[in-house]
Amino acid sequence: MSSTTYSQDMGVYKTIEERHTVRKYQPGIKMPEEELTEILEAAIQAPSSWNLQPWKFLVIDDPSKKEQLLPIAYNQQQIIDSSVVIAVLGDLEANKNADAVYQGAVDKGFMTEEIKNTLVGQINDAYDGITPFPRDEAMLNPSLAAMQLMLAAKAKGYDTCPMGGFERARFKEEFHVPERYVPVMLLTVGKAAKPAHPSERFSLDEVVVKNTF
Repeated sequence: MSSTTYSQDMGVYKTIEERHTVRKYQPGIKMPEEELTEILEAAIQAPSSWNLQPWKFLVIDDPSKKEQLLPIAYNQQQIIDSSVVIAVLGDLEANKNADAVYQGAVDKGFMTEEIKNTLVGQINDAYDGITPFPRDEAMLNPSLAAMQLMLAAKAKGYDTCPMGGFERARFKEEFHVPERYVPVMLLTVGKAAKPAHPSERFSLDEVVVKNTF
């Protein structure tokens, strides 16, 4: 392994090691728009089933909107004090993205029109009918993007907290979220008011099983 590769690898591991959930933020810290854009750009590089990218990010940084969100999130002060709250949404109709996703590959000569049509048909079949599959995918894939977002934020010097504790139905109603999308989590992003303390983790022996139980 070259020294350059080793340095890059250590940077990734260092970011992972230093990322901890933070619930208390320095109030009044505004995140520059270019940094927010870079963090979101990193998030959307996450993998997804069939590359359908079944996510939307509702960015909430307007103080009045954060005040509106506060009771929906059970009055957790981090909603107000963080620089920005990002609602991660999952797409229940991600199959509708398939044609656009694969047409680009056709245009660039990476696949034929016939293969594209076969893939799109398979995807539509998977999403068709009354099945938990669309919701499962809408929760799984955006979670990958959310983790990538948190690591990118940490690399930029920001801390984060993934929040599942909020009224999802009320959130959808008050923030006019289309029926197509399901709230996965809220992410608060900001500067920690004090350093986060490491949390305990189970050892590998307790969580890893090889080949079969």
